[in-house]
Amino acid sequence: MNTVLLLIIAIPAVEIFLMIKIGQNIGALSTIGLIFLTAVIGIYFAKLEGLNTLRSGINNLYKNKIPIYEMMSGASIAFAALLLIIPGFITDFLGFLLLIPFTRKKIINLFLKKEGPVTDKKDYIEGEILDRDKKDDL
Repeated sequence: MNTVLLLIIAIPAVEIFLMIKIGQNIGALSTIGLIFLTAVIGIYFAKLEGLNTLRSGINNLYKNKIPIYEMMSGASIAFAALLLIIPGFITDFLGFLLLIPFTRKKIINLFLKKEGPVTDKKDYIEGEILDRDKKDDL
């Protein structure tokens, strides 16, 4: 079974299970309020972190540096905002992890980590095509 399909099915099921269990402990209205509260707070912090990342990227451009980390950070902040909008506690937790600069840097470095030396196997032969003048043929 495809991993993405499994995640699409499993994540909402686990989220619903957690909402039911938390709702049993603190009440249904409190659970709904908590879900909305985490979404609003998360979006607010995503906006702040996004502006900080944008400011840092512009500073790097002024210094003639390529803002690669800032681009990755901006994408992860946008993904964190999406996770925070989706109702649920696991997605909110993952979204908040992506909003914290320290953990975001660790996660980005984990994905950008290069593997060992890559051996480049070539299954072609390099060559050059030369055009001969008709004078050479005579």
